[in-house]
Parts: sequence; structure tokens; C-alpha cells
Amino acid sequence: RHEWKFIQKIVEEVSNKLNHRYLSGAKYPVGIHSRVQYLTDLLSIETEAVCIVGICGMGGIGKTTIAKAFFNEQFHKFDGCSFVTSVREIAKGPKGLIGLQEQLLFDILRKKKNLNINSVDRGINVIRDRLHNRKVLIVLDDVDQLDQLNSLVRERDWFGPGSRIVITTRDVHLLKVLVVDSIYTAQKLYRGESLQLFSWHAFREGHPKEDYVHLSEAIVDYLGGIPLALQVLGSFLFDKRSIPEWESALEKLKRIPDNQIQEQLKISFDALEDDELKDIFLDIACFFIGSGEGDVVRILDGCGFSSKIAIRVLTDKGLLTINEMNKLTMHDLLRDMGREIVRKESPKELGKRSRLWRHEDALHVLTKHTVRAKQMNFC
Repeated sequence: RHEWKFIQKIVEEVSNKLNHRYLSGAKYPVGIHSRVQYLTDLLSIETEAVCIVGICGMGGIGKTTIAKAFFNEQFHKFDGCSFVTSVREIAKGPKGLIGLQEQLLFDILRKKKNLNINSVDRGINVIRDRLHNRKVLIVLDDVDQLDQLNSLVRERDWFGPGSRIVITTRDVHLLKVLVVDSIYTAQKLYRGESLQLFSWHAFREGHPKEDYVHLSEAIVDYLGGIPLALQVLGSFLFDKRSIPEWESALEKLKRIPDNQIQEQLKISFDALEDDELKDIFLDIACFFIGSGEGDVVRILDGCGFSSKIAIRVLTDKGLLTINEMNKLTMHDLLRDMGREIVRKESPKELGKRSRLWRHEDALHVLTKHTVRAKQMNFC
């Protein structure tokens, strides 16, 4: 009888591991290995303490790709594992936080029966009771609210010794509140990596074709090391086989940014809690990139904003950076996303837009008397 129970346990463990399939990763994993190795070092895989690491960064920077590659390398070392994708979206669904708890438990326990989760508090109790003696690997992808973390991984003693938890988010503030062990800020690709990734998508080989080297380098420089952007634009240009088509695409990209890239980046903007934060982001994107933080604070506070706090929030959410010279900077794609939001207020009539950052546009509106009944900012 005892032998049968022992055999059944072995069968369950083997079945549990076999049920976990490798996650689909990057088609062309350029630059992934070194970044996964860095994450592995942060998580100190061999130690027995429960360790939590957050991966933060702007949209499209590769947070999910890094987390998936790490998961695929490590999941076989654990008693159970769960990669919860799109936490933000699941939390908005009909089951909300309970749906997240159920997915986490099903992934690790491989069964839905006898969970009886009818409230978030009940779900927390089940997670603690069922997982406190299991060495688990958990990845929570695209977290955007603290209650998501509190309902899933608030306390380390909910999980067994040696457990590892990875959280990806655009908001570093959430990681600070949870008091994670380390924060890994995902970095953009180096120029050589960018050119290689772009080339794999545009040419299906690791370098540009001879006649397209200059244009490829111009596109890569504009996209600034963002993997999502390199993938989208490279794939778009794959079947474009004339230099004029490429030149036209680059010119259009600079005037009107690609929709797919913009929609990914705009998620962070849409998640800003109030209109004042959105206004300050748009003001900085249109007028104040490269300006000193103190000067910008004085100008915006003079307009009735609480800009010091807003700048900190925008920085935490990966929408803004303050460099070593204390000047405000942001990625060109984020800048263009902000300006595209303003352009879409009135694509054809400049006078109906809330902000004009090009001097010739402002001059046209003022001399042609085309301002409409709307507050407008010039710079």
C-alpha cells in the first residue's frame, strides 16, 4: 500500500513537469542570453531563501521576452511553476483578482477541484496553505496595480524555501512598495544588436543587404534600441524591395509613428491616474525635453500644476528620465507618442490642437487667425 502511494506521488510529479510546455519566445533572440544571465544572477537560483525580483521598463523594451526566456531555462528545477501572462488584463476580467489566484494555483497544482475560492481572502489562504512547502517558480507578467501583487505574492512565507518570483511591470513604484530583493531595469539593445534584430525581420538574415545598409542604420537609430519597434518595422519592410519604398516608409515614420508601436507605448499613458499627469507628460513631450528639471517645475507650477510630484510619478512609470545633468529626457518613441496624441486632436486643423511645438505651425496659426475655442500652448 505504501509503495503504491510512493509510486503515485512520483507519477504526479513527473506528470506535473511534463504538463508544462516551453513558452513561445522571441523568434530571433538577439541580445537575450546576456540579459537572462543577469536576471539569473540577481535571483541567486541556488540559495534557499525565497527571492523576488522585478523587471521594469517602458513598453516594448523586452520585459516579457526576458521573463519567458528565464522561465524556459529554469522551470524544470522547481516543484511547480506558473507564468501568469497579462496580469493587467486578467484583473479587469469577470473574475478579477480571483481569476488570477485560480490560474496561479491551477498552474502549480494542476487541478481545479477543492480550491473553493469565492473571495480574494480565501484565495490568499489557499495559496499559503497549498504552496508554503513547495519550491515554486512564479512569473507575474504586466502587473499594473498593487492589489494584484498583494493577492498573489504579498508574503514570502506563502511559498517554500528556494522559491523564485519574477514580476514585470512598467511601474517601478509597485516594486518598491512590495520591497522586492532586486529591481532589474530592462535596457534597450545596443546599436549592433538593434541592427542585427532589425535585419533578421527585414531580410531574414543577421545583417542588412548591401544597398540597404545606410537606410537600415537610419531606421535603427531612430527606433533607439526598442525590440518591439525593430520587430514591427523590420517585418513591415520585409516585402518592400525598392529603396524608394524604404525611404518613403522612413519619412512617414518620422511624421506619423507606426500604430502598432504607438498603441503599445500608449498603454502607460492611458494608465496615468488623472488628467494633470497626462497634461504634464504631453507638455514635456512637446516642449521641455532637454530642459532642466528646476526650470520645468517653475514653469509648470506657475500654470497651477504640482509638477515636482508628477515628474517623480512619470519617472517611476518609465515615461520620463532625469539624466546626470538633471535634465528631462525621454525615448524618442515616447516623445513621438505624446506628440501623436496631440496631432490626433485635430489632424488637419492646427488651430484646434492643444499644443504646437513647431515654430512654423505656431506662426501659421497666429498669422492666419485659425485658433479655435480651445486653450493652446506654444513654445
